[in-house]
Amino acid sequence: MDKTENLTLKCTAIGSLPHKNIDDAINLIKKDFSNIPFWPQMVKINKNEDMIFQFIENMPSFFSDENRIYLNTEYDNFFEDLEEFFNDYEAITNNIQSYNIEKYKITKAIAFEKYLKLLIDNHPQYAKGQIVGPFTLSTSLCTKDGTAAIYDDTLKEIITKNLTLKALWQINQIKKASPNTTPIIFIDEPTLSQLGTSAYMSVTESEIISMIKEITKAIKYNNAIPAIHCCGKCNWRVPLKSEVEIINFDAYSYAENISIFSNEIDKFLHKNGKIAWGIVPTLDKKALEKITIEDLVAKFEIAVKYLTNKGIDEKLIIRNSLITPSCGAGILPVELAEKAMDLTSLLSTKLKEKYQLDS
Repeated sequence: MDKTENLTLKCTAIGSLPHKNIDDAINLIKKDFSNIPFWPQMVKINKNEDMIFQFIENMPSFFSDENRIYLNTEYDNFFEDLEEFFNDYEAITNNIQSYNIEKYKITKAIAFEKYLKLLIDNHPQYAKGQIVGPFTLSTSLCTKDGTAAIYDDTLKEIITKNLTLKALWQINQIKKASPNTTPIIFIDEPTLSQLGTSAYMSVTESEIISMIKEITKAIKYNNAIPAIHCCGKCNWRVPLKSEVEIINFDAYSYAENISIFSNEIDKFLHKNGKIAWGIVPTLDKKALEKITIEDLVAKFEIAVKYLTNKGIDEKLIIRNSLITPSCGAGILPVELAEKAMDLTSLLSTKLKEKYQLDS
């Protein structure tokens, strides 16, 4: 059975919330995202809730001091650490139940235990986790001399494998909490919108595809669904060739951009790939303050029309659509973030009614 077949017009959210009380965040998720709850990153409580810090623990070559974080492959025990890391990677990717997996636990995630309790109590059909994407992380981390990891083959490999282990650890935790729940792991790649610009002219598409594909294949091998989130304009050929099963983007601001890749999108949808439309504007505070549910229904219809105008069947699009906010809501005031979550849930309901789908 296709793991994604029951996702039609369901909703989830991207990750961060501005709440300073974890229970308030979990209760909001329980209310608005009962079908696909997500693990909230509580960015207003702790800087370690940032999308970078949570995914670099126990990674060979990673160091931090009071002033900065950096990568170093020249310390005395690097090759011993690297050999142990590769052995762990092989053991865990061959058997997710390997005891080694706990070495790659995400400890800097203060809401994760309560998120798992939500899964234990409610047993949803799906549950969302997330990792930072390998391109974004390898352009964010640098060596001591300031060279970005993306330009070092060894560091790229370490980063990609470490992120794979962080994804598999989440899948393992979700399945322990609720064995019949299907995990969805979003790969957050905001920097993907910069691929091909002057900043990364020497980075090839094939490099990025290879990095992402290594992660997506491991996610699928463990009966979970790989997804990718990019909040800006993007060359969607890259994630589509990376074998993700859900693509998510800021459809409020960039809906027309995806239609540039209509041929690839049509093939993706025919293979049951899903579009998660980030149609509720979390990146535009003024727009969110004013927007109504009627506005959002109209906005979704316009977004879909960009694809139908290119010859893609509307029923195919709707059958393979999900609803999300445009990006994480962590930078918003709590009241606006809750409005965005409520609107996302309500839009999902309204669209199911419009297209005569069961809830």
